Parts: sequence; structure tokens; C-alpha cells
Amino acid sequence: MNMVCRASAAADAEQFPAARHRDALQFITAALLGIWRVFAVVFFSLCALAHNAITIPFVRRLGRVHARAKWLHHWGRFACCVLGIRVRLHGSMPSSGLLVSNHLSYLDIVVLSSIRPCVFVAKRDVANWPLFGWLARAAGAIFIDRERRFSSNKGVDLIRKTIATGTVVVLFPEGTSSDGSTVLPLKSALLESAVQLRCPVASASVGYALDNGSVADEVCYWRDMTLLPHLLNLLFKREIRANYSFSSAKVRDGSRKEIARELRDEIISMRS
Repeated sequence: MNMVCRASAAADAEQFPAARHRDALQFITAALLGIWRVFAVVFFSLCALAHNAITIPFVRRLGRVHARAKWLHHWGRFACCVLGIRVRLHGSMPSSGLLVSNHLSYLDIVVLSSIRPCVFVAKRDVANWPLFGWLARAAGAIFIDRERRFSSNKGVDLIRKTIATGTVVVLFPEGTSSDGSTVLPLKSALLESAVQLRCPVASASVGYALDNGSVADEVCYWRDMTLLPHLLNLLFKREIRANYSFSSAKVRDGSRKEIARELRDEIISMRS
């Protein structure tokens, strides 16, 4: 009996160092991956911003909207590759008109911009974010102060003008991001541009998946989360899977409130 116990103890002693060594190796690998990603994203983003500042002024004024959107498209493709974001599509993202999507995280912008050149409508606060705010301004994002009615009216005019250039405009009309457990009611004010132009409108639904960790707490950016710690944690995730579904683009009938309800129903249906 004693010999069996000693043999078992010896086996455990051999296994524990091996397990500790494996855990240490995994930690070092994850740390190096995260450090490399931080360097790659920051360095390439600064280079991309410099390229934008140098080249965009030489683009004719009517073509600048699409040039900025195409610039962000290239950056988004690079960012998805570096961050380990694997994108899976159901349906096709429209190339023009208005695209209405639910909103879970700042990663939504990275993913959508990697699929096709587009212009985003964002809340005014995003313009002041480090790095993301710089990129958004350089990409020609339309910033809206949702607390001011005048800003919404101005936003509708900017959205209408951008759609008229033939570039797709992406709108997150929930007004905020969420944990993805539901689709919040869509605010209809900015859909007025689609009513006025009678342009095609498509809906989109986004979802994420992780092998290890919580999507609601580590990918979704909501509640009172702080940007930098949230982003740094994401950089250490080996892979993030993004799933985007798109409905067919079509001209919508009815008032903007009716269109908002119709689009929300479509987004919910694509999530189920």
C-alpha cells in the first residue's frame, strides 16, 4: 500500500511541474501576442493617419467621401487580421444607401469597415476617444449630439448628402451599445434621410463568440466600461469570431417610426 502511495505521489510531483511549465508558456505566449498587437495597431494606425492627411487633400472634393471610406476599409482589414477577428457573413453588405445595425461594441465599426467602404454615424463623444476618435474623424464619420435636436437635423442633412455620393452610410439607431441579449428600440430621427431620399435601406445583425471568456463582459462595450482597459483585454484574446447577417436592401414605405419598427423586427429575426 505504501509503495502505491509513493508511486502516486511521485507521478503527481512529475505532473505538477509540467502543468506549471505549460501554464507559464501559455501566459508568455499570450503576453507576447498582446504586446505585438499593441505595437502593430498603434504603429499602423499612426502611419495610416499620416497617409490620410497627406493624400486626401489632393482628392477632388466630390470624391473625398468615398476616398476616406476606402481608406478606413483598408485599415479595418488590417485591424481584423492583427486582432485575430474572424468575420463570417450571412448575406451581402449593401454598397450604397443606408445600413441599420444593432450595436454591441466599437469592434462593430472595425468589422463593418473591413467588409466594404462605408461612412459611420457616431455619437459626438467618439470624436474625443484616443486613436478611435482620430480614425473616425479621418474617415469622415458623421458625429451626432443626440441630446440636441438641431444636431439631429444637421445629421439628417449630412447623411442625405453622403448617401447621394453613392457611399453606404451605417447607422446604429439604438443610440447606445448593449450586451447583445436584446435589440433596443430604434430611434427614428436619423431615418428621416431615408424617407426624404427614398433610398434603399438594409438591416444588419452582429454577434460575437469567444472560445474563452464572456462576450457580454469582454467584447461588448456598454454600461460604464472604460475604453483602455477593455481594449487591452481584447488584445490578449487569441481569436474573436464576428458574425454579421444582412437583409436585402429595399426602399421602405411608411413613416420613419414605422420603418424603425420594421427594421428592428428584421434584426431580431436574423438573431434568432
